[in-house]
Amino acid sequence: MGFNGKQRRVVVTGMGAVTPIGNTVQEYWANLLAGKSGAGAITYFDVSDYDTKFAAQVKNFDPLKYMDRKMVQRCDLFTQYALAGADMALADSALKLETENRERIGVVVGSGIGGMWTYHRQQETMFETKGPHRISPFFIPMLISDIAPGRISMRYGLKGPNYATTSACATSSHAIGDAFMLIQRDDADVMVTGGAEASICPMGIGGFNAMKALSTRNDAPEKASRPFDQGRDGFVMGEGSGILVIEELEHALKRGAKIYAELGGIGFTADAHHITEPAPGGEGAMRSMRMAMKDAGVSPEEVDHVNTHGTSTPPGDKAETAAIKAVFGDHAYKLAVNSTKSMIGHLLGAAGAVEAVATVMSVYSNKVHPTINYETPDPECDLNYIPNQAKDWEVKVAISNTFGFGGHNASLLFKKYQS
Repeated sequence: MGFNGKQRRVVVTGMGAVTPIGNTVQEYWANLLAGKSGAGAITYFDVSDYDTKFAAQVKNFDPLKYMDRKMVQRCDLFTQYALAGADMALADSALKLETENRERIGVVVGSGIGGMWTYHRQQETMFETKGPHRISPFFIPMLISDIAPGRISMRYGLKGPNYATTSACATSSHAIGDAFMLIQRDDADVMVTGGAEASICPMGIGGFNAMKALSTRNDAPEKASRPFDQGRDGFVMGEGSGILVIEELEHALKRGAKIYAELGGIGFTADAHHITEPAPGGEGAMRSMRMAMKDAGVSPEEVDHVNTHGTSTPPGDKAETAAIKAVFGDHAYKLAVNSTKSMIGHLLGAAGAVEAVATVMSVYSNKVHPTINYETPDPECDLNYIPNQAKDWEVKVAISNTFGFGGHNASLLFKKYQS
């Protein structure tokens, strides 16, 4: 509610993305519709001793398009991705910042892990070569995950609410949900929100290998991320950023903004079950989807599309399918259900935001991208996952799910804007 007791409506007016299959929203969306995989051999470091030798790396990213060389040197890669995404999203929104009250524009951008490359390199400096007195004075500011929203706010002079969220793979969906609530309660009129991650590094790959979470399909990386397929054997690490500009409706209408979709509702829950595995039957996911629909005032039968968390792990995909069937009943089989991770891998803390971009584009364009590598149906995963080919699909209401280690669940509900 706003201070006047009226519910403040929130719409999406700008988007930016840096992904393994495209460094703009347009390129990313076109490649999603085309079913293009972003997975391939890791080129950042020697992987000969690793069980997993591939990931979905960002390609051809030039940070100098978005910042000067000094800023590049003082920002971890995840922050560079966040700054690039924010630059694109703000340009897309056509906000005239010079005439806006920038105390009413905030930034909530999360990262699941923060500056892993910075930690790796500074640790090498300390232990392998030069000792503690050669640690960079920028080490801590480059490492901490809240530096991304801090840098964005400084670049554009945005003085509204400013912080990071961290909830593993649910991070950037929580960021978007927090930004939504800040606008609803009249603490801001516009929010720059989303997430960024850059964890394809020695400790990132090694750590997820140690817990047996990653696919080891080294002979066919582009086939490794196969959500809901019977042959799935773990997720594929991705990286990048997704940034959205969300805005109070009247503020957007007054300036004649392009409106992609309305953010209608959010649902946040906890499994309270296990550090990595989902609750039996996806119980926490069920509640987050139901909360998002209740918040938006829509019934299960009004939902057309679910963009799943869909990581390509055996327990996760099974639990999410069970949750969708429990929430939607017979209507579950009429939904367009897909997984963006089949093409871009798992962007960890940035996953919710890059998948929100895809979900918003489905609402905006009435097209649903495929789940690629769906070859052998799993009897326990029997929904319409839009296998291998994009579909034209009327999408009036869509839910984007993200679930994180620690039992964090977040569901965002987007719908077609209607005055």
